[in-house]
Amino acid sequence: MLKLQFFGAAREVTGSKHIITLNNKQILLDCGMFQGRRKIAEEKNKNLQFDAKNIDAMILSHAHIDHSGLIPFLVKNGFKGKIYATEATKDIARYMLMDSASIQEREYEYLIKKNKKCTPPIYTTEDAERALTHFVGMEYRKPFEVVEGITATLYDAGHILGSAITHLTIDDKETKKITKIGFTGDLGRKGLPLLHDPQMIPAVDYLISESTYGNRLHAPFIDMKGMLAEKILATIARGGKIIIPAFALERSQEIIYMLHLLTDQKKIPELPIFVDSPLSGNLTEVFRNHPECMDKETHDEFLKNRENPFGFGKLKYTASAEESKKLNDIKVPCIIISASGMCEYGRILHHLKNNIEDPRTAVLIVGYQAENTLGRKLQDGMKQVSIFGEDYNVKAEIVTMDGFSAHADRDELLEYIKQIPGDKSIFLVHGEESQGLTFAEVLKQNGFKNVIVPASGEEYLLK
Repeated sequence: MLKLQFFGAAREVTGSKHIITLNNKQILLDCGMFQGRRKIAEEKNKNLQFDAKNIDAMILSHAHIDHSGLIPFLVKNGFKGKIYATEATKDIARYMLMDSASIQEREYEYLIKKNKKCTPPIYTTEDAERALTHFVGMEYRKPFEVVEGITATLYDAGHILGSAITHLTIDDKETKKITKIGFTGDLGRKGLPLLHDPQMIPAVDYLISESTYGNRLHAPFIDMKGMLAEKILATIARGGKIIIPAFALERSQEIIYMLHLLTDQKKIPELPIFVDSPLSGNLTEVFRNHPECMDKETHDEFLKNRENPFGFGKLKYTASAEESKKLNDIKVPCIIISASGMCEYGRILHHLKNNIEDPRTAVLIVGYQAENTLGRKLQDGMKQVSIFGEDYNVKAEIVTMDGFSAHADRDELLEYIKQIPGDKSIFLVHGEESQGLTFAEVLKQNGFKNVIVPASGEEYLLK
């Protein structure tokens, strides 16, 4: 019996978790953390909805927290198998999971000091360290046995450093049938800087595809360069700061890369740029250690000339909390890049708290904002938001620049799926319900007959 179950990122964006069961063997695809409304997300994160002890192995598509963030909790609850991922993802996961645990611990301590009601971290740095011992690094395009009867091959997803599309060949000894399943993880876009374009996978019978931007189109990336320069110049002219909430992984490096190009090309003046995230600094080192993942443009522009694409001019990586606090004292125009990308935790909250009521400030939204996050509220134009439990009036300019997105849009997803050989059934995950349902109709209009948008907890027998 071959079965597929969905326990996260089902009619929503975060919490990616999908289980494939072959007879008595179970493999887990991703183990992501839910994000959004704090209380609801916390309750979801405490309830895996399946027994971790029954999972034989796991494959991680990439290290973003909504795909990897509950791995320490999985291990804490009895998982004893191997976690397969690319070498780059393995390296990145160390920083991401340790940072996630540390943030939970620090936030808990902060709230306790403030005598506010709060719950303990769902896992600690010790739990994260233990989880990291389960990781096994794999190469792209090299098949490996996950469990008896299931062989996997990872292909470059072009989404973030080390991201992978998983192709599974499942040999059911009981039915003598071979079934092939693909899992996109998060699919990247063609023509973005830094990384290779997404690689095509072989034929599949079933495809689990993301649908984050299932009913939207992105502006061409080339337009983002000019738009970024324009917004920076306008903000400098009025004496303001440019605040960029950016995921420490990938988006921060892309923005730094773009600022480097704009500075070199004299499109913007050389001004102070601060990457206020210890995690971003650490992850940037991982980027430098994996040049094999870089695309030709980045290689030719910087690496071939032995120039560091992530360090130039007045750019500075701040490490300590004291250095971060000193940024509040800067009275001249500058750029501050800080995590988290959805403005849910971390140092970005302090920068927003201190600048959101200043009309000279520009806040550039450069990544996807999940429902109910602070970033989404700013993007949706809310005039008052809560930060650390206090209300602030939004007077800063809020600018959405989704052309920077590392997710394929509707047409890019459709083009990729069309090119995968095989008469396949499609399961759409990792998208808000409206995105998934709309994209399902698009796929049906393009000749795909069996398209399903599963809800959380649903299971399907694969024939």
